[in-house]
Amino acid sequence: MPAHDLELVIGDKNWSSWSLRPWILLKQAGIPFRETRIRLRQDDTREQALKHSPSGHVPVLIWGKEPVWDSLAISETIADLFPEKALWPEDPLARAVARSISAEMHSGFADLRRDMPMDILNRYPGEGHSTEALACARRIVELWQSARARFGRAAKQDDGFLFGRFGVADAMYVPIVTRFRIYGVDVGALGDDGAASAYMKLILSLPSFLAWEEGAKAETAARR
Repeated sequence: MPAHDLELVIGDKNWSSWSLRPWILLKQAGIPFRETRIRLRQDDTREQALKHSPSGHVPVLIWGKEPVWDSLAISETIADLFPEKALWPEDPLARAVARSISAEMHSGFADLRRDMPMDILNRYPGEGHSTEALACARRIVELWQSARARFGRAAKQDDGFLFGRFGVADAMYVPIVTRFRIYGVDVGALGDDGAASAYMKLILSLPSFLAWEEGAKAETAARR
């Protein structure tokens, strides 16, 4: 598929966790796309977003001339368009679990999102550690450990990700990794056996993630 057939409209890289998900999925898979950015938290943000997305929110994938909105729907579409990238696990059970934990991320963990919003370039150790947010964090650590133990380590190609290879499930949880770093969440205190901390280290070292982070720095510097 030619690069010009895919355009991803995103928000600020420092704040937009939902934009990060399909962006890093495309980058990790090596799928070419054009990037269009809309500034968030502006008086005309919704007006600008409505030019691309019927929902008035970002991200939105423009596939040809057709908009596909919502991070999970975009990720599913990318997986459908590029089956050779194996963005869902091949094994039916692993795929079902990957979809389940992706959907849980998509619809859940509201307390963690509220108390630990994404702010990639800053560090707030100890802040946002409400009982409710830490309960969400504990559940996420459990999910990561379970996925690695049941599926990741047993995968034909285990690159250290939740189900072996980087896929949709990983893309959905990348912003959580950043939140744990931003707010100094001690995964060991939440029952980590080492799998969660290793997973976080892997995600934060990805060239695609580092490129997003550099983009956040450039955007922030340009506004000063």
